[in-house]
Parts: sequence; C-alpha cells; structure tokens
Amino acid sequence: MIRIQGLKKSIQNKVILQDIDVEISKGRLTSMIGPNGAGKSTLLAAVTRLIDFEEGSIEIEGRTITDYKSNELAKKLSILKQSNHTDLNITVEQLVRFGRFPHSKGRLKPEDYKQIDYALELLQLTDIKDRNIKTLSGGQRQRAYVAMTIAQDTDYILLDEPLNNLDMKHSVQIMQTLRRLAKQLNKTIVIVIHDINFASCYSDDIIALKHGRLVKAGTKDEVIQTNVLNQLYDMDIRIEEIRGQRICVYYDEAMLDQTLDSVQSN
Repeated sequence: MIRIQGLKKSIQNKVILQDIDVEISKGRLTSMIGPNGAGKSTLLAAVTRLIDFEEGSIEIEGRTITDYKSNELAKKLSILKQSNHTDLNITVEQLVRFGRFPHSKGRLKPEDYKQIDYALELLQLTDIKDRNIKTLSGGQRQRAYVAMTIAQDTDYILLDEPLNNLDMKHSVQIMQTLRRLAKQLNKTIVIVIHDINFASCYSDDIIALKHGRLVKAGTKDEVIQTNVLNQLYDMDIRIEEIRGQRICVYYDEAMLDQTLDSVQSN
C-alpha cells in the first residue's frame, strides 16, 4: 500500500499540491484523473521521490520513502515519465534492457533476459525488437518505454500518461495489459490518464484532483458520478451504463450549437 498524508508541494511560491490524503491499495489499478494543472504528474513524481515536498509524508508498505535506499526503491517501484529521451541511438530491445539495471547493474543474467523477453512479448514488440527507436512511430516508441518499465519487474508500476501517441487499438492493448498485471500478478498500477472512459472501464480505483486538491478518491463507481465529474471538469457530464460499465457522455450544448452554426454558415 502507498499512503500519502498531508502532502504539500509548491513550485516558485505557487502551491501545486495541498493537503493530499489518499491511500493506494496494493494489487489494484488506480487511475489519476483531473483537468490540466491538477497536480497529477507532480503527485506521481513525489511518490517516486523524483521531487521533494514541503509538508506531509509518503509511505510504501509502512516505510517512508526517505527510508529506502535508491537501488532498493528502484526494485520496489518503477515509473514512466511523460517526457522520454527519443534521441538515443539504440534498439527497442536495448531500451527495454535498461529496465533491468537495478537488478543486473549492466551484467544481464538469464532471469534478466527472461523479463526482457516477457515485456517485449507483452507489448507486442518482439517483431521490431531490433529496430532503432529513432525509426519508430510515436506509438511504437511509447509502447517500448512502457515495456522498459514493466521489465523492471517492480511491485509498484507508475505511468504518467502511458496512452500518449497511441491509437485506439494500442490504447486498449495497454489498458488490458495493465489490468492483467494487477489482477494476475498482483502488481500495483498507478496511471495518470485523461480519458475518463478508459479510467472508468479499466480501473479498480480512481483519484480525482483539481487545482492541486483532492476532489474524490475511491472505487471507480464512487468517483464516476455525475456530481463528482461535473465539479471536477466544470462541465455537464452524463453517465450511461453499458454492459455494466459506466460510460461518460460529455459535450457543451452551447458550444455544440456554435460549432454547428459555424459549419452551416461556411
């Protein structure tokens, strides 16, 4: 379990996170949702010790994150950031190998190769594993970075907008893969995601943030509620239930009328 209590983070005297109290349960897929500037990526970075914070505490399995040595934490928790270096002159497989560094220190053993092959197969990258990452599409490259993170084989996997640059097919593939890792391998998956319908359909739990504050945290059915989402996004969101899944339908009628008027006038 990850326990966050009283977290506050400011950047250049601007409060980014304020009074965040939330628990992330083990073996479940948790999505962070909210508008731009809500503090989602900052919260993820704080949990992974990429940034400091002024107040509060973060614990992983009962230990504060400051108690972990860097290599110990790297074996417990992995993260995929939004920005990845794409100018590296390496192949897909070589990139995925980086995920094994906390375990191998560059000297790969049979177990390391097993995890690398597993991650490549899981993300359907085996057939392009010898391609230079510079030659890949944005979506292929994103999947390669996700594979690198999974190859690290940590109990906790944190992904900041893993669906960036992915088409619908591969977005579904990634979400199904993450769901399977949580359900079958008891991995704790935390993702920052903008598509609330993906969050609704694939998550166990959801954390909703706005202006650096916690709006709601709970199971997906507790968060995917009209009153919660309307407050979160400042727009009307209708929820329909299809095959047991809550699907969000959202559009601004006034803006839609303006768009239609504009199209018709042209």
